[in-house]
Amino acid sequence: MNVKALICVLACLVGAPAFGQGFAGLGQAAEDYALPDPATRFAFPDDHGSHPGFRIEWWYITANLTDLNGTTYGIQWTLFRNALRPTGRPEDQAWMAHAALSSPLGHFSAERFARGGTGQAGVTAAPFAAHIDEWGISGPDLNSIRVTAQGPEFHYDLRLTATLPFVPQGQRGYSVKSDAGQASHYYSQPFYTVTGTLTLPGGPVTVTGQGWLDREWSSQPLAETQTGWDWISLHLDTGDKLMGFQLRDEDNTTYTVGTWIAPDGTPTPLTPDQMTMTVLAQTRVAGREVPTDWRVELPDRSVDIRVTAVYPDSWMDTLIPYWEGPVQVSGTHSGVGYLEMSGY
Repeated sequence: MNVKALICVLACLVGAPAFGQGFAGLGQAAEDYALPDPATRFAFPDDHGSHPGFRIEWWYITANLTDLNGTTYGIQWTLFRNALRPTGRPEDQAWMAHAALSSPLGHFSAERFARGGTGQAGVTAAPFAAHIDEWGISGPDLNSIRVTAQGPEFHYDLRLTATLPFVPQGQRGYSVKSDAGQASHYYSQPFYTVTGTLTLPGGPVTVTGQGWLDREWSSQPLAETQTGWDWISLHLDTGDKLMGFQLRDEDNTTYTVGTWIAPDGTPTPLTPDQMTMTVLAQTRVAGREVPTDWRVELPDRSVDIRVTAVYPDSWMDTLIPYWEGPVQVSGTHSGVGYLEMSGY
């Protein structure tokens, strides 16, 4: 899951109408766009590329990193595609990207925008390449990539390598988001090892760690009444991975699902409400109260953990702002991961 809401802002920037349904328009009707189909099966490498028949799509990477002294860092790199009209033509696509670096020196972020058909942004499946301006992901395939981005106060240049298969989320890649049945096609690569360099105001830092890729596309991923989400991706020290999210409704109910991923990459989808996420503490960030300390329970796996923000001020000061940063895991399991929260 990522800041899917932000992509709808692109339509406003390039002249399409704004939408009010759901969080930042993500609950709007699919109209003439393609819809996810539970019978669809992923076809790689083709599905690493664009799906212009769908309204929205993203390529999203996070990494939990440490330097030689054990200092913790986190990075995010996300490219969004938004179809302005259901034509599939490059000129009817808009692009946006976010990059961020969380560190002891602060949380740094930047964003970029581009119109399709100009060569300023785009994605090719094989060999894999995704770019907007000079920010990019590239490699012979999506399991061996270089990731670069920069802002006024940061730069990173990282190599990500995975040897296990991509993991379908939901039921064989069909990820349901509400009781009404809104859904997306969704897969991940949660098994990256990461090496590279971060450049901060204090100079370059050599880092290593673990990375996570999410790929998702849809045309109406939220219900009209859903107002935001809380999403986690966790690397547990047992070698297991846990992806989970709760979507918050305006009536204060939540729709909570996820996937338990074994060390060999075998996924087990979680049924709605099999996992619970409970706020333990909030932090005053950017003038609002944001949950930065969570209890996550998954009784079927004997999981009762605390997920705590490493840097509580990891606020993305982007066109539509949100919180996203690295977390530490303690309790029945330990580990690291990422937390993203929207709609606060």
